[in-house]
Amino acid sequence: MTKSKLIFGTLLLWLIAMGIAPMAPAQGSSNPSDILVVSGTITNDQGKPLKEVSLQFFLNGKKIDIEKEVTTSKSGGYEAELTFSKGALTGARVEMEAEKPSFKSSEHIVLEHIVQEKDDVNGVGYYLAHHNFTMIRIITPAFWIASLVLVAVYALIAFELMHRTLAAFLGASVLLTITYTAGSFNPNFVILTYEEAIHAIDMNVIFLLMAMMIIVGVMKKTGVFQWMAYKSYQMAKGNVFVLAAILMFVTAVTSAFLDNVTTMLLIIPVTIEIALTIKINPISLLMPEVFASNVGGTATLIGDPPNIMIGSYAKLSFVDFIMNLSLVNVIGLAITIIYFLYWYKKDYLKAQVGDVGKLIEMLRDEYKITNKSLLIQCGTILGIVIFLFIIHGVLHMEPSIAAMIGAAILVVISKVDIVEMLEKEIEWPTLIFFIMLFMVVAGAEETGLIQIIAGWVKDISKGNLVVAILMILWVSALASAIIDNIPFTATMLPIVGYLTTVILGAQSGVLWWALALGACLGGNGTMIGASANVVTVGMAERAGYPISFMAYLKAAFIPMIITIILCSGWLLLVEI
Repeated sequence: MTKSKLIFGTLLLWLIAMGIAPMAPAQGSSNPSDILVVSGTITNDQGKPLKEVSLQFFLNGKKIDIEKEVTTSKSGGYEAELTFSKGALTGARVEMEAEKPSFKSSEHIVLEHIVQEKDDVNGVGYYLAHHNFTMIRIITPAFWIASLVLVAVYALIAFELMHRTLAAFLGASVLLTITYTAGSFNPNFVILTYEEAIHAIDMNVIFLLMAMMIIVGVMKKTGVFQWMAYKSYQMAKGNVFVLAAILMFVTAVTSAFLDNVTTMLLIIPVTIEIALTIKINPISLLMPEVFASNVGGTATLIGDPPNIMIGSYAKLSFVDFIMNLSLVNVIGLAITIIYFLYWYKKDYLKAQVGDVGKLIEMLRDEYKITNKSLLIQCGTILGIVIFLFIIHGVLHMEPSIAAMIGAAILVVISKVDIVEMLEKEIEWPTLIFFIMLFMVVAGAEETGLIQIIAGWVKDISKGNLVVAILMILWVSALASAIIDNIPFTATMLPIVGYLTTVILGAQSGVLWWALALGACLGGNGTMIGASANVVTVGMAERAGYPISFMAYLKAAFIPMIITIILCSGWLLLVEI
């Protein structure tokens, strides 16, 4: 190679790299070409966008080779750029096919409206085509497998045959394994891809719970929760009825701003000690407290796990929950206090209070603030976090971000050991349970079970908003009393989301409030209905005061029904 050729070649390569020298036409042809841009949106028969639909294109029955696979986005949209030789589109038939597991393949869709644009200076012709269409879902083996796994997970949890975290873990693992074994040979066995499983995890829920656990873990070191119990007894001045009412009120308010599980973990040991001191059965105080914790937790975004899930899925703010649920739950709390004071009045009358002043002095010495400076730091950070919760909708910020920054700053300024927080204060089994449960429900949604249930609810309600509200409220309440309200809520999210878009008047969000009230308050009905119930029963049993299933049912089911009746009237009178 001569020196001049070497210099010329080097210069040409530099010009190409800088974008100055012209590249050769695509497909190895120097002739002008025609480019067709095809776009549109693909939905299911309920109008919901379909993601990851695979598309192929044909010219006069012959498949068009495309370098990059064309699939729909999360919003169901697609766009493909097809290159042809000049004039090839004139009088030609352009078709497309769409494929997605659990859906009937859409074959030979003819693009009838192809609009020609002007040729550019290089003679390249531009054409546009826009086509929206619907894919019809079909029942495949994947549908039955996903349905069976979902029911099996529910059964294992409801009958306590397996720890709920292990049950959800096993269910998610089965779905993914079948997809990548049998599904590799037959697309009818594709249930949930790894990418879909990861996308199904609502990290806003996970991070919010984790951060709030850290904040509460630091606050526990101040002794503030035990101090609150002491102050409750001091305010009651030895009157057990007043004490029970104050404890219920304190538990409900604390649950609204922390969460009901954490609240019960902190207040149960103190309650048992106070009950033993005044010689009454601790269950007579614990049962009203756990009921009140679920009522109080229902009022806010962060008070109960189902609310966290609903808020994240439906993009509802902290203020939305306060405005729509706080008043009805205040009324519900008042009814709860009256009911339980009557239910346990025989126990309260047996109390042996003795020297009230001496007992108050004892409680003051035992349950006092142990770290005032840390309490000030915790109170300041918690106040900032709650403020961010209130304005997070204006900032377009996920609630988990507010909790995360609060937890991080609190750990830094308090100099608490982060490893200790991660090891002892974060309930990892609960977080793993959420993660795996999201995957199990996603499998049921991807294969069509959730859509079938949503269609069934719509058909029964006949599109009537009143019927839909009452159905969701009561079905949620009764179902949450039978099974844990967390997996039930996860299943209902896409169903309520669909009904909110198709039922006239539901766009106000009233169906979300029906779901929140039903799931959270319905969980009060039995010992397995809510996580706080399970925690309370377990800790009471370890302290030597077991609560049987029937004893719990007798004490809690009637007031649960009363609160649901209250919510029915509230939703119909206020929300419609």
